[in-house]
Amino acid sequence: MIERELDLTTPDGAMNTFVTHPEEGGPHPVVLFYMDAPGKREELHDMARRIATAGYFVALPNLYYRRTRKFRMEAGEEGMRKMFQEMRQLKNGMVVEDTKVLLDFVDADPAARGGKLGAVGYCMSGPFVFAAAAAYPGRFAATASVYGAGLLTDKEDSPHLTADQIRGEIYFACAEIDRYAPREQIDALEKHLAGTSVRHRIEWYPGVEHGFAFPKREGIYDKPAAERHWERLFDLFGRNLHG
Repeated sequence: MIERELDLTTPDGAMNTFVTHPEEGGPHPVVLFYMDAPGKREELHDMARRIATAGYFVALPNLYYRRTRKFRMEAGEEGMRKMFQEMRQLKNGMVVEDTKVLLDFVDADPAARGGKLGAVGYCMSGPFVFAAAAAYPGRFAATASVYGAGLLTDKEDSPHLTADQIRGEIYFACAEIDRYAPREQIDALEKHLAGTSVRHRIEWYPGVEHGFAFPKREGIYDKPAAERHWERLFDLFGRNLHG
């Protein structure tokens, strides 16, 4: 496997990004990996590697680059406060702009296959991938939001408002126990999407909590649910990014 850490130049600074892909057999279909609120870290690098070993070119950017190159999640209430402070600085439009930089990067890399691509976002990045899929409908063929928070809100930039622009397939993995994405919000999203032509699936993961897919989330990680989410991701990407 090939791994690189590099800086992508954006109008707002250098976006440090982890890139991994197979050594042979390229160019490979692209998957953009959008981090959760605790930030770009080795746990997510390992998850990116798992996608890459299945034959994909994966790019995982640090979305907090405007404020820090390496956010370290601290324990306790103060750590949570700092995390939310970082998270609240990000807006859907900012990440959509960052996505354009990512698209330009993968289009110029010979190991990455051009054209349609996939994306996965966890937690705070659920709405980011949702918005990006609508902003670049000709590129995003397969998008996944895993326990995404803020998928349907009353804010003017809520990603559900542009959902009808999506031309690819989008999948939503939802934890049954999730204070950040309560059932009523997901039910409202499902009702909204039913009125569009978007190819989508909303799937509930019963008995598990927000964060169930992260192996280092002690007391929350649920291996059967995590493996189901991997199965769904690879099926989604396999259907839409090959051929």
